Amino acid sequence: MNIHEKYINRCIRLAENGLGSTYPNPLVGSVVVHKDRIIGEGWHRRAGEPHAEVHAIRSVKERELLRASTIYVSLEPCSHHGKTPPCSDLIIASGIPRVVIGTIDPFAAVSGRGIQKLLAAGCDVTVGVLEKECLELNKRFFTYHNKKRPYIILKWAESADGYLSPAHRKETAPVWITHKYARQLVHRWRSEEQAILTGTKTVIADNPRLDTRDWYGKSPVRVVLDRSLRIPHDYHVWDDSVKTLFLSEKQPGMSGEHTTVVPFDFSGDVAGEIAKLLYEQELQSVIIEGGQRTLQTFIAAGLWDEARIFRGDVMFNGGTPAPELQGFLFAKQNVYGNELRIIKKEKTED
Repeated sequence: MNIHEKYINRCIRLAENGLGSTYPNPLVGSVVVHKDRIIGEGWHRRAGEPHAEVHAIRSVKERELLRASTIYVSLEPCSHHGKTPPCSDLIIASGIPRVVIGTIDPFAAVSGRGIQKLLAAGCDVTVGVLEKECLELNKRFFTYHNKKRPYIILKWAESADGYLSPAHRKETAPVWITHKYARQLVHRWRSEEQAILTGTKTVIADNPRLDTRDWYGKSPVRVVLDRSLRIPHDYHVWDDSVKTLFLSEKQPGMSGEHTTVVPFDFSGDVAGEIAKLLYEQELQSVIIEGGQRTLQTFIAAGLWDEARIFRGDVMFNGGTPAPELQGFLFAKQNVYGNELRIIKKEKTED
């Protein structure tokens, strides 16, 4: 790892602190370096608040050093006036002569313009350092802007013999396959995504809350597929505690301050129309925790980006089989005795 990669890697680690709280903005980290010493750093914490470069520059105590420093940033500095002033203007005004950027911003109001402004001001600009890692960092933001749909994560837990649920169950409650720490990890994932989607059968069988009660963070928007509005109104998904969208062909008989029944046609390209609807709702990411049918619908349509699959040690000896998909193993780890595999739809270049 060379010197530029070292500091862009630090930017990425800083940016990760904002996961789940910066929407609709991207994750960005920045460091200011003088003679191979970090003298300032920061990350974008929340939409509407100062960007990473602002935090990094403001944290520098010896301001005179800025004119002999390099600022590193994981994503191209903005050049437009939004809720905050342009970061490229701040860099220029601070007299920082060198700028190292992880990757260009795909957002139309920024893309390439921040770099052009810096170059025009006489800054020495380097672009494309740890670009693959910077793209992975903002996979949600890039997918939303480039593909006009949310980043789609499939998640399920399967038994040691490959089933989602047993053939027979006696009560309306989840059949736990994984350890409680794996479940806590799932709640952390929920806090990092903007939406969570599930189907009618899963809700009726498990009566899930689809929230982040086992982790600190904002609960995602709940998206429930309920073609005939069959889910009983005393179930958790109707509690109006968070924004909830019911996609249905039936006229609503109940709604609330945070609950909306959205007309939806289930006879066509269901996965594609859901992706379109979520994009129109300005939701950059969705984690799908549905049953076999819901998951397989997105797999069959080729509308998914990664799958997070737990495998427990329980045996069901029959039941609902886990979905089948073809992809590339991105990561594999042990979570307190439960195997976790993360599969990517597209191969990540080395």
